[in-house]
Amino acid sequence: MQEEQEEMIKTGKPEKRRPSGFKNGVIIGLVLGLLITGIGAGVGIRAYANLTNNYVIFGPQGVKQTAKDNVLDQAAIKKVDELLSYIDLYYNDSYKEKDIRNAIYKGTLSGLGDPYSVYYTVDEYKDLQTSTNGNYYGIGAALSQNAKTMEVTVVKVYEGTPAEEAGLKNGDEILSVDKYEATSMELSNLVKKIRGKEGTKVHLKVYRSQTGENLEFDVERKNVDIPSVDSKMLSDGIGYIQISEFQSNTAKQFKKALVALEKEDMKGLIVDVRSNPGGLVTSVVDILDQILPEGTVVYTEDKYGKKETYTSDASCIHYPMAVLVNGDSASASEIFAGAIKDYDYGTLIGTKTFGKGIVQTVFPLENGDAIKITTAKYYTPKGHYIHGKGIQPDIKLEYKYSGPEDESYDMKYDNQLQKAISVVKEKIN
Repeated sequence: MQEEQEEMIKTGKPEKRRPSGFKNGVIIGLVLGLLITGIGAGVGIRAYANLTNNYVIFGPQGVKQTAKDNVLDQAAIKKVDELLSYIDLYYNDSYKEKDIRNAIYKGTLSGLGDPYSVYYTVDEYKDLQTSTNGNYYGIGAALSQNAKTMEVTVVKVYEGTPAEEAGLKNGDEILSVDKYEATSMELSNLVKKIRGKEGTKVHLKVYRSQTGENLEFDVERKNVDIPSVDSKMLSDGIGYIQISEFQSNTAKQFKKALVALEKEDMKGLIVDVRSNPGGLVTSVVDILDQILPEGTVVYTEDKYGKKETYTSDASCIHYPMAVLVNGDSASASEIFAGAIKDYDYGTLIGTKTFGKGIVQTVFPLENGDAIKITTAKYYTPKGHYIHGKGIQPDIKLEYKYSGPEDESYDMKYDNQLQKAISVVKEKIN
């Protein structure tokens, strides 16, 4: 697999009655962030020195050897042995040595204090790779986790999915998955509990804040393969494209949607990246290449000052455009919004974006597991670093859905979308 996809732990609560898309299909929710492609090979190559039992990493700045007298000095090794001795003598239950080792590995990454740097076991890494293509056995709901409280919220229930059939709704807070408390683990691990064999069921307990109810659902797992792009022609020749996340095939789907809308004599375009948590940098760059004129669309800079610049060619669109954003538009979505704003190529409408201006890279390890670590910062074409700041929209407008609560989403009741329609319509005229 040439490209990998990373997850991002988001903060904040979703706004109620999100657009449900137009028969998107099914994604179960790892919430995505931004990942640089070209994983492992060419970035870092591992060599094992048998005589010293140390690993040697060949990176972009030369050789780095991890010595035992560094973090894992004799005192640290002795401390771990001491802890294990107490466990063997007094722990009143069984345990697996593999789980202890994995906890040590995870703790090493956790010690960075960076919620985006993570250790993946072999199985977790396989799940991560699966999410790149959006095809797996799940229920059809995108989830978000608050990094501080660990609360897990349903960001989006996709149409025609087991989640929708069971009665889950956007904004539901997941309390437990089978016997597991939702706040007891990271989102990636919780999602693993939700996924499973096709035809089996997962038991969910949720809290619905809109009604104050505690509810329980048995949801059947099904094989799901969903597009990350939805499109529709609105009135007055205004095209609408919603991008739910930036996966490996999103750019092709976007191009197909764009061509179809242009065949319908599109005069203006609205791109909706609200609650889009990000994805692959190559994906968002390819989409921006279809929209923007020749020039830089984003660039990254690592700890050594090495810059990587991503560009678009001269081919571009020439009709009015608006982009919908909110506080859950993150990472790759902010690359998209930032480039559109810097080029003054469209009007940003909504609320300030999330503010994730850092990039992660996944490095596969020798036994099939992997680590994901923050490796660079990214900057908009004009050099803006938006991490912790977000991107302010050109037109600030809080989301308000005025339609009936007990009915499915209808675009005419979405105030942000209706504002975008009026802005684009005015530019057309």
